[in-house]
Amino acid sequence: MVNARTATSTRWAGVPVALRKGERRDMLLHAAFTLFGAEGEAGLTVRAVCREAELHTRYFYENFADTGELLAAVYDQQATALGEALGAALDEAGPDTGARTRAGIRGVLRFISDDPRRGRILFGEAHGNEVLAGRRRAAQTALLEGLLIETSRPGDAGDGPALPVVIAATMFVGAMAELAQQWADGRLGDDLDAVVDHAVRLSLSLHATTAERLAR
Repeated sequence: MVNARTATSTRWAGVPVALRKGERRDMLLHAAFTLFGAEGEAGLTVRAVCREAELHTRYFYENFADTGELLAAVYDQQATALGEALGAALDEAGPDTGARTRAGIRGVLRFISDDPRRGRILFGEAHGNEVLAGRRRAAQTALLEGLLIETSRPGDAGDGPALPVVIAATMFVGAMAELAQQWADGRLGDDLDAVVDHAVRLSLSLHATTAERLAR
């Protein structure tokens, strides 16, 4: 019978060291994604992750100092994937404000629907987890800054966007984070089109009100 040590040695036989480490890191990330997506933070222990990945614990510490660092890496991985999906949707939507708003909202909610574990990691309640809370604050700040750049007008460079624009963008970003969390938690039903339609209508109303105020 082949013992675990022999099986592990055989598994990585002939694989360059750097590739071995990268593959093991990917296995740990996938295991953490699976566990956190199914059980939340309570399921994310070093032993559980290694058992799920079928790796010895020494390979965990080869890549991560603790589960907090691992969770941060999982969050970053999913946030990057969401950013790529959102960027593609916005590029396809073109320059029209309404089309871009719809593409952005649908893109976020569709990303969650395609794999609900993503929503739990990116938008679920942090329950005091400083790793997730910090990552989410940074993500919202980045989204706000990007939105302000996209909605900037000629003459804004000196003092930055007008206060009404900043307030509207801040409210939109906060509302989107809450919308995504509620959708991820299943509190908005399962009719994606209906949710997107309502969200777009409210978002464009906020945009129109802001534009009207600036025109005065």
